[in-house]
Amino acid sequence: MKAVQLVRTRITYSETAFAELMLWRLAKPVAVSAHAFKYRLVYVVRGVSVLRYDNEAGKGDHRHFGNDERAYLFTTPEQLIADFQHDIERWNHENRNA
Repeated sequence: MKAVQLVRTRITYSETAFAELMLWRLAKPVAVSAHAFKYRLVYVVRGVSVLRYDNEAGKGDHRHFGNDERAYLFTTPEQLIADFQHDIERWNHENRNA
């Protein structure tokens, strides 16, 4: 089975902010991941990636929030997207005066 793209979308939040979500189902897990999904979700504000969830080979599931990078516990694609949306709301709230 080849990789099957499940999600590929761009969501515009404002003139200066957007999110891109890409999610694939793979035939086998990416190195260091225990699931058969590959993903990259990014929130960009004024041309800068301020939030990103991804599972690049060798690093496994993790998220970047500003300059902070931490492991992410992947459970389902639906929860991944919900967590990402929650962090977008959190980032917007914490940076509303920026």
